Amino acid sequence: MKKMKKLFFGIGIAVLILSMVVLYFPTWTPKIKGENSINVLEQVEINGTGHEIMIRGQNVENPVILYVHGGPSASEIPHAKQYQDVLESRFTIVNYDQRASGKSYHFFEDYSNLSTDLLVDDILAITDYISERLGKEKVILIGHSFGTYIGSLAAHKAPEKYEAYIGIGQVGDTKQSEIDGWNYVMKQAQLAGNDDDIARLNQVSEAINQGQTFTPRDIVARYNGAARLMDNPDDSFLGMTFSSEYNMLDVLRYHKGMTYSQGILIGEVMSRPLPSLIKKLDLPFYFVMGDYDFMTSSHAAKQFFDGIKANKKEFISYEESAHYPHYEEKERFFNWMTDTFTP
Repeated sequence: MKKMKKLFFGIGIAVLILSMVVLYFPTWTPKIKGENSINVLEQVEINGTGHEIMIRGQNVENPVILYVHGGPSASEIPHAKQYQDVLESRFTIVNYDQRASGKSYHFFEDYSNLSTDLLVDDILAITDYISERLGKEKVILIGHSFGTYIGSLAAHKAPEKYEAYIGIGQVGDTKQSEIDGWNYVMKQAQLAGNDDDIARLNQVSEAINQGQTFTPRDIVARYNGAARLMDNPDDSFLGMTFSSEYNMLDVLRYHKGMTYSQGILIGEVMSRPLPSLIKKLDLPFYFVMGDYDFMTSSHAAKQFFDGIKANKKEFISYEESAHYPHYEEKERFFNWMTDTFTP
């Protein structure tokens, strides 16, 4: 009996040690070869809270991209190096986890003041930090998905900080976008004869037409309205867990932060549509949209684009992609970025 107790005690200790290792295993971003390269993953206090920042590039003299992830609260740090690897050859790319998102979520911090306006202020403060650290007068601001909502507002508020703004999977009028998405997936569900999806879509039809909710994202993804030429990276739990940049504790932060942030921020996006907030942008801007994007519809983005006055603007369609055109057709995106922003 004593031997059995010792055995179970030993197993318990081993499980506890293994759990602690998995939870707190050190994180890093892989080294990039070259004397002038940069590969940094660190926590920096900016605008009153700790932000996790990742900087990667083959040459720090290259133009700098500040990349604002989507969600709300859907960090792209765990898979950024996989999809941004080609860009790293000609650009220095700064990814960061937004306040209360991913590795920037701190369990005992008070986030009662969280808002889209605060996240815009964070972008501007991070821009100043990056510009000073990397010795750049201006950087290129890229937003993806929800990141385009706060990214657009940052570009509108302080255009002098940026060489250009690029909206990928650009948010437009959210109500119109959700109606577009609902129509698309309903048609696909009917073609597939999926009665369960049809029933769920009918249940939310009125709320979507009133601008009160989103088309169920799992249904959008099922009919390739999220990703078409690749797996949806935001759904890769194992990929996140086993990335070098995230450990299990960070995954817990990710899900805790997403639950909290989306409960606050989604309502703001729906009640304050961007077309009512931005009529003019005083810098070059580009919308890069997948034709099959029904997370943020290309149709709604084009309506928003047409209503913005600017000296230079361009709407770029990726005919084979959905919500991740810069990842789904990353060579095409790299070539366009290189032609547009490097000598």
